Amino acid sequence: MRVGVLDVLGPPARRPVDVGYQVLITKQYASITPQAISVWCRRMGHSVHYATYYGVGRPDRLLPDDLDVVFVSCYTQVSHLAYALAKIYRAAGVRTVIGGPHARAFPVDCLRFFDLVVGECDPELIADIIAGQFDPGSIVTSEQPFDDVPTVEERMPEIRASAFFLGRRPLMLSAVPMLASTGCPYRCDFCIDWNSTYRPLSADRLAADLRYLSTHLPGRLVVFHDPNFAVKFDEVFATLEAQPAAGRPPYIIESSLTVLRGDRPRRLRETNCAMVAPGVESWTDYSNKAGVGRTAGMEKVEKVAAHFAELAENVPYLQANFMFGLDTDQGDEPVELTKRFMDLAPFAFPTINIPVPFGGTPLHRDLTSSGRILTEMPFSFYYAPYLVTTIKNYDPVTYYEKLVDLYSHASSPQMLRRRLAGTTHRAIRYVHRARTAGFRADVRSFRHILGMLRSDPAFLAFHEGRSSSLPEYYRHLGDRMLGRYTELLSPADRTPDLSPAPTPQAATIPLTIEPRATQLSPFPPPDLSGR
Repeated sequence: MRVGVLDVLGPPARRPVDVGYQVLITKQYASITPQAISVWCRRMGHSVHYATYYGVGRPDRLLPDDLDVVFVSCYTQVSHLAYALAKIYRAAGVRTVIGGPHARAFPVDCLRFFDLVVGECDPELIADIIAGQFDPGSIVTSEQPFDDVPTVEERMPEIRASAFFLGRRPLMLSAVPMLASTGCPYRCDFCIDWNSTYRPLSADRLAADLRYLSTHLPGRLVVFHDPNFAVKFDEVFATLEAQPAAGRPPYIIESSLTVLRGDRPRRLRETNCAMVAPGVESWTDYSNKAGVGRTAGMEKVEKVAAHFAELAENVPYLQANFMFGLDTDQGDEPVELTKRFMDLAPFAFPTINIPVPFGGTPLHRDLTSSGRILTEMPFSFYYAPYLVTTIKNYDPVTYYEKLVDLYSHASSPQMLRRRLAGTTHRAIRYVHRARTAGFRADVRSFRHILGMLRSDPAFLAFHEGRSSSLPEYYRHLGDRMLGRYTELLSPADRTPDLSPAPTPQAATIPLTIEPRATQLSPFPPPDLSGR
């Protein structure tokens, strides 16, 4: 069989300045599962063609025309591009399969455009899909996530294709994606991993990958895609520490402060950790992740800032992840507390996420039951700076005013000077400047939306949930995001089907749903899966 695997990483570049970012940064966001599928199919003897689309060129030309089946992975922001490509492939008689974060969140909507939607997968399920064991219109899943993670050596054709320049030599920022575990023990209501089971993967496989990297790609940056790295800290770090010190690659992780206590920050330094991105989320909730018990408010701010200061002594770059607009947020306090954290820990670059109701999460369920999701808002806008829900304790104007306040504080000249003064690392100083410039661009976006909320009654009515008529602003911007593929998706195609999906059954018993009729930084990206 001729099999295609396409990982859609970003929307088409709209401005010349976007091209450089997407070539250098977005290109490095390649996911592990599409690479694993490519390896599994190659093991089965199929002719496999793997590619990533990072916003440059024609995604419909990345794979051959005469495929039998194509696997597409994407996150929600770029799902409309994936839908347009599915129409092209189906018109050519290719069987289309979608997986990844968007497919897990909104499988019913995906069935409007793809033959099969996959939840979890493993080699056996992929073999059954290629063999045609499932009828079109099926949602299928393996009983649990795969634990057969192909080695870095096996994935080298995919890593070269996704991360190297023209597939030949590494770029300065080329990164190797790896996994030490799957799932997460926490139950954050906004996260698509909220009900997953934490499963450490093979320590022998991790050790083999580290040895291979030491010999064949020395010094190359490793990005661990674990939802929560090293929950079983001692077991994972026994493997990292067993590698000769001179051969330990720099690596990036997402973890929780609860995990990174005691002597563990020192062990991060000794194993060459380059960046940690803990999730703080809120000053009133999710304190189990921050390791502060039931502490909240200013006391939590001070304890968390002190913990970050300890990490900063051992890890060159830190990122602190926050959510603003949760139902527990009200008044000025969340903004002032986050600004205070920035002042206490300027070395930790903040990311401030707008709550997004990804399907299958308790947040989506609760907001659906209370009628607070803007159901006409296309999936292209399920990311900052856009608001796809009504916020419980803030009207839209007040909410965007507070976002402007938060981002302005984070990107102020004074804050940038303090960040630069806190490091002598040349690359990190550059990243601080670049990310500060990005925040200032975000402020301009927030102010633009804020201006429309103040001046356009229809725009305000939509965001207050009083009107279901999608503003022309979003229609026009959605066209620009799709570029040359605009004509492939009608307004009806772009209106989400937010129907809850029945629980997928095991791969041996396919769940069939009748498809709805359609008209033919050197650092990780913001976590668009909801973590």
